[in-house]
Amino acid sequence: MEDIQATLILIGVLVVLLGSGVWIGLGLIGVAVSAMWLFTTRPAGDAMATTIFGAASSWTLTALPLFIWMGEILFRTRLSEDMFRGLAPWMTRLPGRLVHTNIIGCAIFAAISGSSAATCATIGKMTIPELKGRGYPDALALGSLAGSGTLGLLIPPSIIMIVYGVAAEVSIAKLFIAGILPGIMLAGLFMAYVAVWSLLHPRAIPPADTRASFGQKLWASRQLIPVIGLIAVVLGSIYTGLATATESAALGVVGALVLSRAQGSLDWKTLGDSIMGATRTSAMIALILAGSAFLSLAMGFTGLPRHLAEWIASLNLSPAALIAALTLFFILLGCFIDGISMVVLTIAILLPVVQQAGFDLIWFGIFVVLVVEMAQITPPVGFNLFVLQGMTGRSIFYIGRVALPFFLLMVVAVAATYLFPEIVTWLPSQMARRAG
Repeated sequence: MEDIQATLILIGVLVVLLGSGVWIGLGLIGVAVSAMWLFTTRPAGDAMATTIFGAASSWTLTALPLFIWMGEILFRTRLSEDMFRGLAPWMTRLPGRLVHTNIIGCAIFAAISGSSAATCATIGKMTIPELKGRGYPDALALGSLAGSGTLGLLIPPSIIMIVYGVAAEVSIAKLFIAGILPGIMLAGLFMAYVAVWSLLHPRAIPPADTRASFGQKLWASRQLIPVIGLIAVVLGSIYTGLATATESAALGVVGALVLSRAQGSLDWKTLGDSIMGATRTSAMIALILAGSAFLSLAMGFTGLPRHLAEWIASLNLSPAALIAALTLFFILLGCFIDGISMVVLTIAILLPVVQQAGFDLIWFGIFVVLVVEMAQITPPVGFNLFVLQGMTGRSIFYIGRVALPFFLLMVVAVAATYLFPEIVTWLPSQMARRAG
């Protein structure tokens, strides 16, 4: 009973702080201080100073600002302008035709950005006017873009994977590799849905403009080759063990600067804007992680996570029931807070439960990313829905409705990774075998 009261008090403190407009990181620190003062006899000041310094000075975190900076640099190049022209000729014979540029474009940019909102905004900026002007169904175009934008979280390098890796103390390189096959699977599910929908509604899809030869398609795609090469180098260096996640991130920044300069889009303003954009995002995430580390310590002193884990264990849920319950929990939580905050608020509490149930932490990390992806397209606080609302002026609930089929496909992806965990674990196991 005391544990329930303590939990409700701390949740109330968090709701009040966040509702008053306090930054999430500072809100977490406030909850931690409240927990230390109310439920322990330990001094909060010393614990806060040492924990926040330790969290902020973690070497693992150095990959985070570098990957964010790489995405910021390429976001400001002409990549988004060239991508549609490069992809469109290859899509003309597929059912659904140019709608597939949303999915493939998001998959490519996801391997550059690591951010769901940036992926959705960049690809939407180029495809929405093109698809609308050519007469493609608005619902299919916006729904596929909302769903595919979430690939920015799953296809490496992923910001949220770095956050999870730091919180759960697992290899970020293995998380990156583990996300590749699920990302390809999810993109394939999206493309299959678009194809089936188009076959069932053939009159809704405009006819192909022209048919290009293979040589013409290659020539149209020439601008994408350097970017795809950069992605291959960054991920390949991790997979082969030639570089750590941090070293590959640094390599990616150098490659992005070279590509931007070669395109003629790198000047002092672009460089300054990319640095400031990366600094703002990195500082925000670092503050959230610091607050989360202190909150985890405070929760450990109160004993609430242990008691919660014991309570869940006493329910004797099967692994499938536990995953179903956690999926519903994350979806509901995602209706109110963003993905990074979801991870840092819950991982410290859930890890003992997950480990007791026998789940691999790399697999669980990909599961978390998948369910956080779902939260990106669930009203009222789905970040991708906000992005598309700002770009189109449509109601957020309309965009949420047209994104619903893609939400359901993510549920299918979660079920597939549970039934066939090798989808997640096979590549990391191969990576470990190579390293051994």
